[in-house]
Amino acid sequence: MTSNLNTTTTMKKTILILLLSAIIVSCGSGDKKVELEKLKKQRAEIETKIAALQQELSKTDTTASKEKVTDVSVATLSLQTFKSFIEVQGKVDADENVSISTEMPGTITKINVKVGDEVSKGQVLAETDTRIAAQQMSDLQTNLDLAKQVYTKQENLWNQKIGTEVQYLQSKANKESLEKKMGLLQEQVRMGKIISPINGTVDNVNVKLGQAVAPGVNAITVINFSNLKIKAEVAESYASRIKNGNDVLVVFPDMHDSIISKVHYASRGINALTRTFSVEALLDNKKEYHPNMVAKLRINDYQSAKPEITVPIKFIQKSASESYVMVAENNKAVKKVITTGKEYRGNAEVISGLNNGDLLITEGYDQVNEGDKIHISK
Repeated sequence: MTSNLNTTTTMKKTILILLLSAIIVSCGSGDKKVELEKLKKQRAEIETKIAALQQELSKTDTTASKEKVTDVSVATLSLQTFKSFIEVQGKVDADENVSISTEMPGTITKINVKVGDEVSKGQVLAETDTRIAAQQMSDLQTNLDLAKQVYTKQENLWNQKIGTEVQYLQSKANKESLEKKMGLLQEQVRMGKIISPINGTVDNVNVKLGQAVAPGVNAITVINFSNLKIKAEVAESYASRIKNGNDVLVVFPDMHDSIISKVHYASRGINALTRTFSVEALLDNKKEYHPNMVAKLRINDYQSAKPEITVPIKFIQKSASESYVMVAENNKAVKKVITTGKEYRGNAEVISGLNNGDLLITEGYDQVNEGDKIHISK
């Protein structure tokens, strides 16, 4: 229609130019009135032709009479529980994972276990050379036995009021002194043994026969695999969102496996250097987990109290004062003002404004306005 109006305007301007040209030319002739009548007649004929062309064009130009229809795609909205997660990396750890060393320097003379052996608390795993202490104990034992006999006799005599109190006290002191020396030697022998402090499995043996060992150097590692857990360090910004009992999805990338657990412990102390706090989740021990194995934790920090509508954030449009989405109703685009809540992984919780079963316009949502006619593509 705009094209037709422009054509009409152009033609009218052309007529005026022709008329003016004719008048100027006719000024030089003798009969100006005759020339003027002739021009008026020509103008009437041209205007009649213009009207006829306009009428003909209005019949053939159907696009002007049709209303614009936009092709769109829609997604049916449904109620679902909205959840958000905090994702961190952790590792498998054991509450009872000990590296055992000898308590005094020595040379390994005996190794009683091998990797994979099940051991119990108090079991001797290896021994060092304690022959000197053992020899001293043997010599001391003879003197101790004699001191005990002398003390026993002096005690009997003293009870019968025979002998002096000094003799009794000297025999008692001598016996007790030798007992203390024997105790020290026995402790030296004990300290020369590598003893397991827990029930568990021998995971590593780092010593060989004849090897010199010293306190503090790991000789044998024992792990209790029946009490494994996941430990992770979480940024302090999440401290208020992670509580004991929160659900945790534990993913093991190397095992291509995952389990569902719960937060067993969330530390309340913040590490001053890393600005993190510790989180622990227990494992079910039904599979073969390994200490220090990498694991990814998805900790559920929020869950809607009831099923809510969830909408991809990219379809939410914003104005100065409100957020809204476009939905399809009766083949028309309808603007729905919404209130959003939590956001996670590109989705937003819609608290109000949408209903179960609404048709959210996805493709073409940014090309339609309120009330526009739409065609839903299959």
